[in-house]
Amino acid sequence: MPAPPEPAPPPGRLSVWLNCAVSLDGRLAFAEGARARLSSPEDLERVHRLRAAVDGIVVGVGTVLADDPSLHVRWELVGRPPGPGPQRIILDSRGRIPERARVLDGSAPTIVATTRQNRRSYPSPVRTVIAGDETVDLGALFEELRRLGLRRLLVEGGAAVLASVVRAGLFDRWTIYYAPVVIGGSRAPPMLSGRESHDFAGSVRVKLADLERLGDGFLATFVPEGPGSS
Repeated sequence: MPAPPEPAPPPGRLSVWLNCAVSLDGRLAFAEGARARLSSPEDLERVHRLRAAVDGIVVGVGTVLADDPSLHVRWELVGRPPGPGPQRIILDSRGRIPERARVLDGSAPTIVATTRQNRRSYPSPVRTVIAGDETVDLGALFEELRRLGLRRLLVEGGAAVLASVVRAGLFDRWTIYYAPVVIGGSRAPPMLSGRESHDFAGSVRVKLADLERLGDGFLATFVPEGPGSS
């Protein structure tokens, strides 16, 4: 499988690529957030090639609490010798990252994006970026990350983070892997959480850029609709 094309940074701002794997009914996990491994082997390879192509991976503290991810690149799936991996960027407004979480283990450069109300300190060499008063201001955060030299971000979730980036219109590409399984029920987390849309005026329009079969499922690629869409 060829490496995915790197998102070209738009003039003056970061390039932001959203990625997630969901069931056919759009669920990220099983009931109560129990982890569901929805990516096929082919999709997992694609994701790690994508991780290897970006400067930073963004997840929310909810993902850290639920899955304790390392956010490393699995270089054996990429098919080349290990190299510098992307920085890990964790959104943690209130200082909820567990002390023993793998994202704080010092094995990769890590940034905790937090708020002025959070008084917690994080272990060295974790960098702290203040972006907002009570919740993380994504626009301010992305601008600060650009100032720090990052150019390409991969946003992996969870539902609240994906929804915030989509609602703010801060993404350039969105890939969704649909696994051939239906989870159902009302307690399994959806792909996006957050505020409701009551009509099309309050919704976010996207444009289908590509659709392909991948393993047992399929991969859909979307871009924002409107000026600047590619």
